[in-house]
Amino acid sequence: MADGDNAIPVEAWNTVLFEKFCRFRFVLTEGLSDHSDELLRRRPYARGARVLDVGCGFGDTTQVIAGQIAPEGEAVGVDCAENFVTVATREAADAGIENASFFIADVQSDDLRGPYDAAFSRFGTMFFNMPVVALRNIRGALRPGGELSMIVWRKREDNPWIHEAELCVRDIVPVVKHEESEAVHCGPGPFSMASADMVSDMLQIAGYERVRFERYDCDICIGRTMDDAVDFAMALGPAGEIIRLAGEEGTKRKDRVIRALRKTFASYQRNDGVWARSSSWFVTAHNPAS
Repeated sequence: MADGDNAIPVEAWNTVLFEKFCRFRFVLTEGLSDHSDELLRRRPYARGARVLDVGCGFGDTTQVIAGQIAPEGEAVGVDCAENFVTVATREAADAGIENASFFIADVQSDDLRGPYDAAFSRFGTMFFNMPVVALRNIRGALRPGGELSMIVWRKREDNPWIHEAELCVRDIVPVVKHEESEAVHCGPGPFSMASADMVSDMLQIAGYERVRFERYDCDICIGRTMDDAVDFAMALGPAGEIIRLAGEEGTKRKDRVIRALRKTFASYQRNDGVWARSSSWFVTAHNPAS
């Protein structure tokens, strides 16, 4: 794969990752919606606005945005994976939402069908192989003065539900690097935009101004039961990626991993599920007005 080529991540999002996102949709929409709901509460979009939802996935955030800007506004979801766009289109239609639409594109390189008054992304910008190029392309789709709002994970240590699971699996399963495996992968990991200084530099290089970061912490449900939480950790995130890329070696160590993860998550178990602390950045930046 050439540097910056998204072909392998796109294949991953359309196949193995799509299947896993469907399986664990409860965590990945209802759980993570605590972050997007808060940002959209703090910075609601005005009626009549045209808003791009980057990495829209199942389109749940696109539907929320569509409700804020209705009836004249238009919410447009974009994702690299055809399977997500198919589901998002169907579910918006089933919900009777007429001002939401979706299309397939590689945000790093394709026409984004602007102009838009704003762009939004919930955990959808951390996987670009060339983030500055992608951020510049998004800015090019914004009207002068338009705002980008994106939610990205803060550092690993402030997201123990991901980080502790990764450390647990690393102690048991041999780590295989992406370049050492022929398996598809998601691209840069979820913490690729954890550094505020680095992301601020990226945005400024991409031509944005008035860059701002707000920290947001909340507990999220990572499983209705302990079995759900362990299954989720073994399927997605850095821990799941280690197991998958290890192939047969990961499969052979499955029982040990399950026992270790149950012990790791024991302190997060409550009567209503397994809950853990999560921490994100709300990042906002603007296309220059002229």
